[in-house]
Amino acid sequence: MIYLDNAATTPVLPEVSQAMLDTLNTTFGNPSSIHSYGRSAGKVIRDARKTIASILDVPARNLIFTSGGSEANNQALLGYALANRDKGNHIITTAIEHHAVLHTVQYLQERHDFDVTLITPNPDGSYTADLVTDALRDDTIMVSTMYANNETGQVLPIAEIADRLKTHQAVYHVDAVQVMGKIPVHPIALGIDFLSASAHKFHGPKGVGFLYHGDLKFDNLIHGGEQENGRRAGTESIHNIVGMATALEIAAEQFESNDDKVSARKAQLLSELDGLDYYINEFGKTMSHVLNLGFPGFNQDLLLMKLDLQGVAISTGSACTAGAIEPSHVLEAVFGKTSSKLKESVRVSLSDLTTSEEITEFVRILKSILLQK
Repeated sequence: MIYLDNAATTPVLPEVSQAMLDTLNTTFGNPSSIHSYGRSAGKVIRDARKTIASILDVPARNLIFTSGGSEANNQALLGYALANRDKGNHIITTAIEHHAVLHTVQYLQERHDFDVTLITPNPDGSYTADLVTDALRDDTIMVSTMYANNETGQVLPIAEIADRLKTHQAVYHVDAVQVMGKIPVHPIALGIDFLSASAHKFHGPKGVGFLYHGDLKFDNLIHGGEQENGRRAGTESIHNIVGMATALEIAAEQFESNDDKVSARKAQLLSELDGLDYYINEFGKTMSHVLNLGFPGFNQDLLLMKLDLQGVAISTGSACTAGAIEPSHVLEAVFGKTSSKLKESVRVSLSDLTTSEEITEFVRILKSILLQK
């Protein structure tokens, strides 16, 4: 098998799975219990929180462990909007966000009468801080953008947007799922008020993530207990939290070398695609691990099926919609609903584990399919 869908999820590192197994075998106490088993479990969670907080350079008290990026996004958006609507009812986000953001603001709009502005990109597909500034109103209470897009790898101007919001009441939420564990991210230095991340995007386990939050007023999403400093009820998934902290710690030690590896594989892929008729859906600065390619006249569904039959895994875009093979809302925002690019574009996403041999074999298989059409 050749796995090139790392933007959807990444393989769990052996060191991470071992840390999780050790935790399962040795730390079974409920962290909320006051006896020694509970205190031992509580310490494991505190240590993991400190590890992640140190990497992000934030206070440990400002991290909430969640079930993943989707919950973290929901907690930030719903929690802040519902707790602060006395300040206004306008929310700004972009048309290329993950559905965990788009569907959440749609819920706020339809069920709680919030006014939502979806910013569309410039004609060249770029997003600038001016687009956010132009959409701001006196009653805007929140701006939410992704750090990097999951389908194209496009990097948004996070620091510049945050700087524009310094003199406005609106808080800034950033979905950092596609960058966490790949580049250094320091929310306070960047001016970010809420930041979401998910462990399975950086060689950690599925079912766990975190939300960084500033010292702001926001409602809880899950009620019923005082876990997570009273911010999220429910017994913590200790082994998953340990796995996430371990994975992020490993990634943080190798940010530069891992990016060099991925960039080399991406350059190799583009070099070996020579001779094929293709285009790249790229809009300014992009993350090195994501490459969105279009093959004129070749249906993406058919291509994915033929690749899968030969042991190659790529995707058409977001894993949360791939099962239905829906047209990309990200590409639609740039090219329009009728563009053929929506039906012939695929995403190839790499990791530091991707080998040169895998790239060569993928291109060989890809060419055998495309040149036979």
